This record gives sequence, structure tokens and C-alpha cells, in this order.
Amino acid sequence: MRVRRYYPTIVLSDIHLGSDHSRTEEVTAFLKSVDCGRLILNGDIIDGWQLRKSGKRWQRKHTDFFKVLMKMMERNGAEIIYVMGNHDDFLKNLAPFTFSNIRIVEDYVLRSRSGRRYLVTHGDIFDTITTRMRWLAMLGDVGYTFLLWLNKIYNRYRESRGKPYSSFSRKVKLRVKSAVSYFSSFERELARLVEARRVDGVICGHTHQAANIWYGNVHYLNSGDWVESLTALVEDDRGEWEVLSYNDVRLYASAV
Repeated sequence: MRVRRYYPTIVLSDIHLGSDHSRTEEVTAFLKSVDCGRLILNGDIIDGWQLRKSGKRWQRKHTDFFKVLMKMMERNGAEIIYVMGNHDDFLKNLAPFTFSNIRIVEDYVLRSRSGRRYLVTHGDIFDTITTRMRWLAMLGDVGYTFLLWLNKIYNRYRESRGKPYSSFSRKVKLRVKSAVSYFSSFERELARLVEARRVDGVICGHTHQAANIWYGNVHYLNSGDWVESLTALVEDDRGEWEVLSYNDVRLYASAV
């Protein structure tokens, strides 16, 4: 009998349903393998930018993802909190919205099992390109989509020669971000917000880079993405946080 791991809180972000590069089957399989009391969908779950493009249609695998969410609510009474991101900003006129166990919000304050308070926000509000130059952000999205396509070709070549998977697009993205000192300013602004909101830490997505880091007294957590890294944030019974990868869950499932 397969045993599901239970976590008081699970945080997912940047699934990008509607994008050709979304790993929808994997994130659905992940959710089928776990149980939780609270599931936080921290932005860019649905990729409205991609769905608005001609030829993009809602697929059955996207519906299957939401069916799993409904089963989690029915099975355990799980609370689902959907925090909006920049790619699913079409929900902006709807928030705040509550129906049954589902809430759609712009941000959320979470109290962990340890008693610490975390501000949950997607993180795009700290990205100057996203907030002030939307046209440039969308141009960058086109470029990143191209890199992901190129990454597939690159890894087919590596696979044919018996070499392991390597994320070409991830390397390029990290170099560009580093060149403009993106992450340092991003995390610095988050730390300022933590002090202003009088919380102990911040949980976000947006950068597609999972993190569990302390900056002095500020706890910075990032759930990563389900395009390349396939990671989630999970809270244990003591209120401690861990970055969990899809491969970790698969290894656990095969061992029980």
C-alpha cells in the first residue's frame, strides 16, 4: 500500500499551466503522493500570457491538476490559498475571493507551526521590469520560452551520447540575472518588506530559484518552479521548512 507523506503546509509556485514547458504531469503526480493541511499556490500557476497567444488551448492535463486539488479538499479538508502572480494577473479583479476551502488573494500572512509569521507573496512586485516595463517583461518571456525550446534540443543531443541532463536555459538565465544584480536587489527589497510588515520571513516564487536562506533575522524562502527545477516548499510538524524536489518524492514512493 502506498503511503502519502503529510505536511502541515506545502507551497508551490510557477507551474505555468498553458505553457508548452509546464511540467503539469509531474506536479499532478507530486500532489497525488502527498497530503497537507494547507496548500499555497504562490503565483504563476496559470500562465495567462501564454494562453492569450493564438493557438493556445486549455488541455485535459490542466483540468486533471485542478481535480487533484478538489480531491485534496475532499479527502483531508485541505485549505487552498491562491496568491496571484504576474502571469495570472487576470485574477486581479476577483481577489479577494473565498469559496469553500479556496481563497484567492494578493498576499497572505502565514503562521507556521514554530510560531513564526511569514508574508507569502509571489515576488513580482519587487521586479522593476515586471511592474514598470510590462512590454519588456513579456519580451523577456518570449526569450525564455525560446531558451526552453532550445534546451530540449540540447538535451536530446546529450542523451544520444549518454550524457546526463543539463539545463542550458537555466545557466543562461542565471548569467543574465547575475549581470544586472537582480537577485541581490530582489532579496534586499524583500527583507525591507519583512521589517515593514513586522513578520519573521517571506515566502515567494517568481525567480524560479528555490531557496531556504537566513539574512540575519529574516528567513527567505522560495518554492522554485515546475518548469525546470520541479521543487516545492514543505513545512514539517515542528515548523521547519525544506525545499523538496520531485525526484525526492519519487525515491520515497519507490521505497515504501
